[in-house]
Amino acid sequence: MPQIRRNKRFHAEVATSSLSDIMFFLLLFFLIISTLANPNVIKMTLPKSKNNEKTNKQHITLSVTEDKKFYLDKQEVAFDNLETTLLSKLGETKDQAVIVRIPYNMQVQDLVDVLQIGVKNNLKFVIATSAGK
Repeated sequence: MPQIRRNKRFHAEVATSSLSDIMFFLLLFFLIISTLANPNVIKMTLPKSKNNEKTNKQHITLSVTEDKKFYLDKQEVAFDNLETTLLSKLGETKDQAVIVRIPYNMQVQDLVDVLQIGVKNNLKFVIATSAGK
């Protein structure tokens, strides 16, 4: 009687030993990208708003700190030179929006002083707020 040979069955295996390394690199990648998402931001507490709008347009960030220092995209500018520096950054096309970031506890007059530059030069100013609940 001839012997019947059984075919050896191979079981499919998935190598999971490098899966933790891949997950670590993905986590690291997304952490780095999320911190680079808005590099022109100076940390401050913004006023709260019930509904916020997001913009994907090109913009310039104007930040005012609590000690009344003015920053255009992280570059410190004196208030006397703010208008000329802002206009030179905008150039000929004034289609860009200027995002005004001012702390929630600043006086209204400080905000008005900044916004008058936009009104005088017919610029688009947007006040940045944080999502409130």
